[in-house]
Amino acid sequence: MIEAVLFDWGDTLMPYDAQADDAFVLARTQAGLAALEGRVEVEPEAITSWFRDHFDELFASEAEEDFDHLEMLARCFRELGANPTDDDVRLYAQASNWEGEMILFPHAHALLESLRARGLKTAIVSNTSVPGWLLQPVLEKQGLASRIDAAVFSSDVGKRKPHPLIFRRALEELGVEAENALFVGDRVRQDVRGAHDAGMVTVQALWSRADEHPDGVEPDYEAYTMMDVLNVVLRLNGGR
Repeated sequence: MIEAVLFDWGDTLMPYDAQADDAFVLARTQAGLAALEGRVEVEPEAITSWFRDHFDELFASEAEEDFDHLEMLARCFRELGANPTDDDVRLYAQASNWEGEMILFPHAHALLESLRARGLKTAIVSNTSVPGWLLQPVLEKQGLASRIDAAVFSSDVGKRKPHPLIFRRALEELGVEAENALFVGDRVRQDVRGAHDAGMVTVQALWSRADEHPDGVEPDYEAYTMMDVLNVVLRLNGGR
């Protein structure tokens, strides 16, 4: 019996990669610098160029250890010749936060509400270096905070999917055993393999991408639309 449905966030509940193009990144960079009111003199184009140059090192790595988002920002400024205070780095992080301007897929609310109406718990499990204190306002803005029972971020756990610790943390917060939980995510290594190894039923989300990876595993189910997830739950729970 499925008692909880856990979701990846980026490219599962919101189209992360599709929204973070160069213009978007530049706009967020400009917003961050504006919040500093001239205390840090760095051209926004230099910051976006730095992130492009270091993208693979910071974001495309398959390492399961997470890194410190604020230290990454401080490093960027230092390497560009600036020396912001810790408070300035935190303020920049708040004002430039990418997730804060991202929107959900159209049926995300409807799916979560349908699951919760059937008595299931819901949660987000996300790989992100951004600390949870920066992301909680995003969950509120996106209307997710009132529709989930837990949000677990790798930045707070210290381990990234597919490491089992992040999945176990979410299950503990929900009070649900792994065999009674369904995990929905787009990536076959981080999401499907990670949740499978943690003992959960897995669904690959195919509405945003068709991910492949040599270290991935086959999902238990595939979902081409968000409401396919609800159909999987109904099937596993005998139509309830």
